[in-house]
Parts: sequence; C-alpha cells; structure tokens
Amino acid sequence: MTTPTRILAAALVSAIVLIAIGAILPLWLLFTLTKAIAFGLVALGIVALMRGGLVSFGQGMFYCVGAYVSGLVAVHLGIEDVFVLLVVGGLSGGLVAAIISPLVARYRGIFFAMLTMALSMVLYGVLAKSTAIGGSDGFNLPEPSFLGLHPAQAASDFALYGVAVALAALAAALCRLYFNSGPGLVALAARENELRVEYLGASVFSVTQRNFVIAGVLAGLGGTLNGLALGHIDPFFSYWTTSGEVVFIAILGGYMSVVAVFGAALVTELVRSFANQYFPDSWQMALGIFLLLVILFLPKGFGSLWARPVRRSHTRRDAKARPVSTLEGEAAR
Repeated sequence: MTTPTRILAAALVSAIVLIAIGAILPLWLLFTLTKAIAFGLVALGIVALMRGGLVSFGQGMFYCVGAYVSGLVAVHLGIEDVFVLLVVGGLSGGLVAAIISPLVARYRGIFFAMLTMALSMVLYGVLAKSTAIGGSDGFNLPEPSFLGLHPAQAASDFALYGVAVALAALAAALCRLYFNSGPGLVALAARENELRVEYLGASVFSVTQRNFVIAGVLAGLGGTLNGLALGHIDPFFSYWTTSGEVVFIAILGGYMSVVAVFGAALVTELVRSFANQYFPDSWQMALGIFLLLVILFLPKGFGSLWARPVRRSHTRRDAKARPVSTLEGEAAR
C-alpha cells in the first residue's frame, strides 16, 4: 500500500479498536476520554503552528467560537444533530481564523503569542458582558441527536465518544498527510530558517496563514465537541488559561507525532482528575510537578519516544537498499 493508504487504514483500524474498547468502559471514563479528544484536537492545531516555529496562546478564541456558534444554532434553530453541529463549529473557527490570519501572520515569537492571546481575551470580555447569550454564566445545550436519533443517556455518551474517536482519527490522519506533503515540509523548514525558505521561493507568510486556519478549524471542532460533552458553554472557553492548558498539552505531545498529542491530552486529564480527587487543595501543584518532569526529561514531548526509533529504522533500511558501490564512494569521499 502507498503511504497515504497506509495512514488512512491505520486511522480506520485504530478508530474501530478504540470504539470497541469504549463499549466496556465506565461512563466517567468515556466522558474523560471525550474531553481529552476535544482538547487534543485543539492541541493538534497548535502542533501545526509549532512545526512552523510559532505558538498561539489564543486558540481558546476559536475553541470558544466553535462552541458558541454551534451551541446557538442548537438552541435557537433547533438543529441538534452532532454531525451538523461539528461542521458548523469547525467552519466557524476556520472562518474567524481566516479573517484575522493576515494580521497575525506578520508577527513572530512572543509578539505572535501575545497578539493571539489579546484577541482571545477581547472575545472573553465581549461574551461575558453579552447578557443576551447568558453573559458570564453562559447557557446550556439541549441533548444532541445522532442522525435524527435520540438515544438514552448512557447510549448517548457512548455515541458521542464514538464520534469523537472517529473525528480524532480522521483529523490525525489528514494532519499527518499534510505534514508529510510539500507545504507541510515547507512549514518545518521555516521553523529552522525562515530567510532561507524565502530565498528558495516559498512564502512563510502564506504558510503561517494556512497553518493558522487549520488550527482554527481544529479548535472549532474541539470546542463544539467539548460543549456537547459538557452540555454547557460559557465565556471561560476563551479565557487565557484555557489556551495555556492546550499549549501545555501540545508541548507534552511534541510536534513529531500527531498521535502523541491525544495521548498527552488524556494523560493530562487523568492526572488532573486524580490529583483533584486525592489532593483537592493542591491538585494544581501536582499537575505542575508532572508537567515539569515531562518537560525536563522529554523536552521534545511524548512523540519523541517512538519517533526517533522509527526514523532510525527508516535510515538503516534506506542504507541497506542502496548499492554497495554508492556507499563505498561516499566513504572514499
């Protein structure tokens, strides 16, 4: 099979296995997994930016836009289908990202991070003062439907988990294909040397815009999914701490693997849940210590644990496939 076929097949098999496993998991764990996938989608968008050498502290803005727009559609238009709401949320996040991308794509480093955070906090302030849509308390969402069906509570939680797993598998596969493509590799080259990329004829500005829109779509999907899981949406979705938490997840997962981001999101959710249960007065400290240890001992994230062995195995296989005369000629040089 070709590489794209292999990636899509691996995503399909992984989704089927994870959905099958979910059938025997308790409801609290299904809820935790669904939340972790929602945050993992947002973090995957940050990974796309990290590959271009940028980090956004304002992804909560698109996360919140996706949740609010899909939630308002469900409340005021009566459209409760999960698939329709996910499309609405993803397109909303991507549209807002496309509108502001010409502005933010001109900046780099701390200026890019602070500008995105400032825009996110502006949205938070506007929503908190908008009493027509709940103000600082937000609003509740109706129970979602699945292709016109309204299952019972337990079945609905499992169905939402299945949708989340399928969405994560599809997003991870498409992002991996994009990262391996020409434009995706240009972004990785821009991370190392933007000036050289410009000299070669590629536009770092266009690459940043494209990655920013991709990150906006993924954040909108994550916000919609988390809003459906919680059954409630409020302006805190756009608060800077929400964006900071997702940045931590992206750093823990690293930019070398798309799967590691979801693993990092799950680990973070589990650590936070158990730390909150057993250390209710100091769970933030427990979570901080865990994050510190991972950053110290795995500076490139969880993905570096298996990305390096895979790369080395590919290198050895390529060397074996090359003719002996070529290897001897290189050695002589």
